[in-house]
Amino acid sequence: QVPLVETGGGLVQAGESLRLSCAASGSIFSTLSMGWYRQAPGKQRELVALILHTGITNYADSVKGRFTISRDNAKNTVYLQMNNLEPGDTAVYYCNAKKFLWQSGDWGQGTQVTVSS
Repeated sequence: QVPLVETGGGLVQAGESLRLSCAASGSIFSTLSMGWYRQAPGKQRELVALILHTGITNYADSVKGRFTISRDNAKNTVYLQMNNLEPGDTAVYYCNAKKFLWQSGDWGQGTQVTVSS
């Protein structure tokens, strides 16, 4: 189990930006795939962005061009830069870490992002 702590959520207006951070513990961070997921009330948790240990990234269509995932292996941290936020982005955002693609992985506690019109 990899402890994960998300920070950076908050209440913003549409069009503004937020930067989420996920700090991981352990020496195996550089070998892990890291992802940001979100869950809105009444909806399933969905993948927002993924970054593999190789640096390859993947984004949900709804956030392409607006969100950027990155990682700093020296700091054991993954980031999600969220620009031009929309009310539809409102959700609890969770950090996920896993060694293999078939795993469910480890999860952080989540951080609330609320975007008002």
